[in-house]
Amino acid sequence: MREIVLDTETTGLSPKDGHRIVEIGGIELINHLPTGKVYHVYINPQRQMPNEAFEIHGLSDAFLSDKPPFESIATEFVEFVGDGILVIHNAPFDMKFLNAELARAGMPPLPDEQVIDTLEIAKRKHPGGSNSLDALCRRFGVDNSGRVKHGALLDSELLAEVYLELIGGRQPNLMLVESTQDVSSGGAVEVVLSPRPAPLSPRLTEGERKAHQELIDDIGDGALWRSHF
Repeated sequence: MREIVLDTETTGLSPKDGHRIVEIGGIELINHLPTGKVYHVYINPQRQMPNEAFEIHGLSDAFLSDKPPFESIATEFVEFVGDGILVIHNAPFDMKFLNAELARAGMPPLPDEQVIDTLEIAKRKHPGGSNSLDALCRRFGVDNSGRVKHGALLDSELLAEVYLELIGGRQPNLMLVESTQDVSSGGAVEVVLSPRPAPLSPRLTEGERKAHQELIDDIGDGALWRSHF
């Protein structure tokens, strides 16, 4: 299964107000494991950067002035995404910008069915708590000390780690089974447990066993060991 953990930075909160994407970062996962393949691009929004947005991501008009417009990178971006599942934190925000940019470039939108929203997963698992990316990093012990400002690639890298924790830890597909069975659906990994050919030799010495029995006798009939062994 191919997934793209993705984030964007923008000039504002809504494309309906003329705001544009200025950065896209994506991390490729295959069967929930990073492949090392990334997508990262800065984009000239062809408009002035509001100070409020600059304070968040630090991308200035001067820095973005020689970067390509979205129309120039639209095809390579769509090719990178392909039919991979997009993993995005607060997906509706990024998706409305991505699809507005694709429409501006004369290209079809990315379907909602192709998206996993990690914010929704976090809300279901931790209702009532803070589920921002920073809060989730703290909850799962993900080092976000380098996140002084928002950045699409850095945030994608952090989200990839958080996502693996949200879906069950570093090995979400590891499954232990007692006998051979079909686990192909879902990409699970089958581990067959076989009985030992012979039991392990006892590790207690005869003296330790005798001392333990004497302790139980001293406790009397109320000893919990008598009800379990």
